Amino acid sequence: MLDTTLPEMKKTPRPFWAIVNKEMGDHVRSWRFIILLALILLTCFSSLYTALTNIGATSRPNDPNASFFFLKLFTLSDGSLPSFHIFIGFLGPLLGISLGFDAINSELNRGTLVRIIAQPIHRDYLLNAKFMAALLLIGILFFCLTFLIMGLGLIIIGVPPTAGEVLRIIFFTLLSILYVAFWLNLSILFSIRFRQPATSALTCIAVWLFFTVFYQILISLLARVLIPAGAALPDEATGSQNLILYLLRLAPSRLFRDAGTTLLLPSVRSLGPLSLEKVIGSIPGPLPAGQSLLLVWPQLTGLVAATVLCFALSYYSFMKKEIRPR
Repeated sequence: MLDTTLPEMKKTPRPFWAIVNKEMGDHVRSWRFIILLALILLTCFSSLYTALTNIGATSRPNDPNASFFFLKLFTLSDGSLPSFHIFIGFLGPLLGISLGFDAINSELNRGTLVRIIAQPIHRDYLLNAKFMAALLLIGILFFCLTFLIMGLGLIIIGVPPTAGEVLRIIFFTLLSILYVAFWLNLSILFSIRFRQPATSALTCIAVWLFFTVFYQILISLLARVLIPAGAALPDEATGSQNLILYLLRLAPSRLFRDAGTTLLLPSVRSLGPLSLEKVIGSIPGPLPAGQSLLLVWPQLTGLVAATVLCFALSYYSFMKKEIRPR
């Protein structure tokens, strides 16, 4: 009996990966994912067309980024349409929110959550599997988009990318996945805290709009109060400028923008105000990929910390949540 049951047990998928496969299938077949996928593809191809039509006109001999043709596919814009990394920073949170705002409360409202937990599986398997399924789907989508743009650029431009460009593009793709994972965890947290999916979706969108639009407006008003025009010398205003910069970096969108710009533009050598001592003696030129990664390490650490915090809050709330139907 033991010899006959062992092969069957090996063929049986574990409950965690069974839930992951089921959730990925549900996401792929859902209309919300199809609509967002079509929107992302449309905007990405539009930004790619804009970059390809203007890549020759923007190449200047003194430009330190002139030789990085493949990086221009992700950063170049003529003003009519934003570049690829701007589109990802704008549409990426919507993708994460759409995949997680009804992850738990929809199961609770349909009454299927009690049936799933009644099975011989751990309770945290459900939460971890939902997050893993959405994260795998986001990672596959972003890597496919990245390699598709690189392939089309290689065919049209005819110039192969350098090793440094490939590393920078891969780092930016991982950064985009991490940024969307934060909004995914935040939406899952709201799906646990709120019983109605509409409430959790509106709350996620409100948080996204606040940090994307209104937070920068509030910080700009604060900057006018702390640093009035002509009220202080540049050296005296350095402390206030650093404070404003630290407050701006509390927004996840600002962290993603600073890190993405630094990774895709090798000429960026600093993300803060430069003093006269820092400018004197510096040699202008592109940074290696490793140095750019070290430059944005605080931004990456901030995004990782925010993502882990949201996931920890979601895990704690779900483990303590009453799941019996009312």
